[in-house]
Amino acid sequence: METLLKTAIANAKMQQPFGSPCIDVCRLNPQTGYCEGCFRTLEEIRSWKTMTDSDKRGLFEALLARSAAGHRGKPR
Repeated sequence: METLLKTAIANAKMQQPFGSPCIDVCRLNPQTGYCEGCFRTLEEIRSWKTMTDSDKRGLFEALLARSAAGHRGKPR
């Protein structure tokens, strides 16, 4: 899953404005609050279209860190 996320983020960074890191595994883990595909929270998903590219770049790094840590989300 981490490789899919890395690829999605690389592709998203090539778009203007930055595209979504969604990998079409759209399930929110009810225990953690993260999407099981892209590791975003529901609030991050909702606010994506209004975020600046700078904010998205920062979130991309957080998503990769969440994925690398093996999270399927954060404890609520």
